[in-house]
Amino acid sequence: MGDQTQQRVDWEGLALTSHYDTAVAIRDALQEGNLAEATQGLEELIDALSRSDRRALESHLVRLMMHVIKWQVQPERRSRRWRNSIINARTEIARIQRRVMSLNRAVILADWEELTEMARREAESETDLDIELRALTWHEVFEADYRLET
Repeated sequence: MGDQTQQRVDWEGLALTSHYDTAVAIRDALQEGNLAEATQGLEELIDALSRSDRRALESHLVRLMMHVIKWQVQPERRSRRWRNSIINARTEIARIQRRVMSLNRAVILADWEELTEMARREAESETDLDIELRALTWHEVFEADYRLET
């Protein structure tokens, strides 16, 4: 057993760079019998995956909120594309929540105001409007049925 076994891995840096390479390094540490290194690698990988899922959830939520805001402030511009974006974002959020049970309603509500503000700014950018926004409700974002009038 040479220097390779004793070499410490920058688990945090590796997990931030590549989940695959982290998993391979964990496997290698296990094969070498280095349980402490493998455990540290697993903890960093779990943290990195959790952060990644949370970022994905937030991204979908901001996109969803932005389209709800645009739906509200530009009724004359409503489109099938906006409606589909609302439906798709809701689907992706539900999918993430099924995979990662800890990313529940309470987690979303904890960042609700900040995410709403981000969505408002994006909506302003896309519409070239100054949007005075009252708070969005859970119902408006997750439950309301957005239909195009025919």
